[in-house]
Amino acid sequence: MPAPPAAQQPQATAAPPAAPAATEAPAPAAPAGDRASLVVAYNSPEKWANWGGVLKAFSAKTGLQAPSDPKNSGQTLAALKAEAAAPQADTAYFGIVFGIQAGDADLLAPYKPAGFDEIPAGLKDPEGRWMTIHQGTVAFLVNTKVLGDTPVPQCWADLLKPEYKDKVGFLDPMQAAIGYSVATAANLALGGTLDNWDPGIQYLAQLKANGLQLPAQTATALVQQGEIPILIDADFNGYQLKNNNDAPVEVVIPCEGSIAIPYVIGLVKGAPNPEGGKKLLDFVLSDEGQALFAQSYLRPIRQIAMDPKLAEGMLPASAYEKVIVPDYAKMRAVQEQFNERWKAEVVQ
Repeated sequence: MPAPPAAQQPQATAAPPAAPAATEAPAPAAPAGDRASLVVAYNSPEKWANWGGVLKAFSAKTGLQAPSDPKNSGQTLAALKAEAAAPQADTAYFGIVFGIQAGDADLLAPYKPAGFDEIPAGLKDPEGRWMTIHQGTVAFLVNTKVLGDTPVPQCWADLLKPEYKDKVGFLDPMQAAIGYSVATAANLALGGTLDNWDPGIQYLAQLKANGLQLPAQTATALVQQGEIPILIDADFNGYQLKNNNDAPVEVVIPCEGSIAIPYVIGLVKGAPNPEGGKKLLDFVLSDEGQALFAQSYLRPIRQIAMDPKLAEGMLPASAYEKVIVPDYAKMRAVQEQFNERWKAEVVQ
């Protein structure tokens, strides 16, 4: 599948013969009754990343119920904090910055599934509190039918033009990992750094003045329906709309550059069903789980055999040459500073 060049995207190393053992405190007593057959996976929307298909296959394989959960990364983190004294979830999935934050807040328990050692060092917690399972790229998802004769935007700068007024949106960066990734991508592409947000904040304020929409929940249906004709989101969501849903959607990697967006998962500390949660982590890193995520045009974190037909529905590798892998720990460290500037200077 197309991906950033080797110099820009972390590469997995060969897997060891056997998985490392879990490094975890003694597990609580087995959950009673129905909870023993239920795995609660926070932030697993059915239409996002093929979570619906992944959880269905997991249930068929294990006999455990695993319903989809509609939370986003910010809502998941808030729920874990609120429930810390009596956790309700077994696993939690986030954009990487929110996953780092959850680990730092001691909300996740260490566990290392088979395949953990194949994940590049910068894309996992060394103790196994969180780990990347797949990646995407920040891109423009453009409904060409709604735009009509208006040109498809190719660059971040294009979105400020009058012809795109009220036509652009992305998820609220204070609520969703993809939203903060969009803001970071714009800032870095326009000459900013993680220590200098001036270019990005100035740009985002101009975009807001041009009618930027900021939904809180997964918004791919809105671009398909034309309510947000230009959604800045994960490339894989656009490929899925175009190839699986026959939507009139074009995926654009902005000309000035973009960033990779890893997604991570972890076992919830004090989970009601930790053994079930571990089985889900085992499954999402297995060949079967990784291949199921790839059906939604995500790049698996492990090097597995891929269906070559998937690549035919994506942009060529050359389109990803300006995609970079930022310092995600640094992104996490400066997120609150960004939030304050976002509130004061963009959405005031």
